[in-house]
Amino acid sequence: MSPEILSALAIGFFGSAHCIGMCGPIAIALPVPQSNSLYFIAGRALYNIGRIFTYSFLGALFGLLGSRIVIAGFQQFTTIILGVIILLVVITPFRYKAKITQHRLIQKVSSPIKSGIGELFKQGTIPSMFLIGVLNGFLPCGLVYIAIAGAIASGDAVSGMVYMILFGAGTFPAMFAATILGKFINLNIRKKLSKAVPVFAVVLAILFILRGMALGIPYISPKISAQTVSQTEIECHPTEK
Repeated sequence: MSPEILSALAIGFFGSAHCIGMCGPIAIALPVPQSNSLYFIAGRALYNIGRIFTYSFLGALFGLLGSRIVIAGFQQFTTIILGVIILLVVITPFRYKAKITQHRLIQKVSSPIKSGIGELFKQGTIPSMFLIGVLNGFLPCGLVYIAIAGAIASGDAVSGMVYMILFGAGTFPAMFAATILGKFINLNIRKKLSKAVPVFAVVLAILFILRGMALGIPYISPKISAQTVSQTEIECHPTEK
């Protein structure tokens, strides 16, 4: 398994403080289907499984996009560009990032999702917990975008899906804890933990850039031969002559 794939787990785990800050209000406010501790825990677990389900779908989708890039012969260039974009996101001041998230187009996409979550909150059933997580996974999130960049760089749909599942699994412990012990996780704690997110984003960006440069460094920056690209094309189109 490549370093990029393994990095997904680390990005999810250490970036989960960001998730608590962004999705924490929804996670903490999840309704309780019944006054029973088993239902309470099951509902919170299903919410997080729903998020990971969405991440896996996005991973497969963008991993498929990555496979088209590999076949077109732009894998190295695209990997470098993704690394540069992640670095630019990290160094961009927060006020500019906020303007992007508040853009009319972003709001037009996220508003129906938020409305759907609101309706599911009213139902307050066990299945609705899973569906809330599914919809929550589609809400705009910078950390998810960074993970999607990794899914694209993975080069195929299966690897992209695995990448995003591992990313989601990395976020699971902190997000699950937030749904159970949310009232004990104050804003100061979130801010301190979230400082680790840019560090791991930079590490991932550098890894992408080195990978794209194909410097011949084992595992980190291996050379990409024409044979490798041809083999990828055969795997993507096994029935084509």
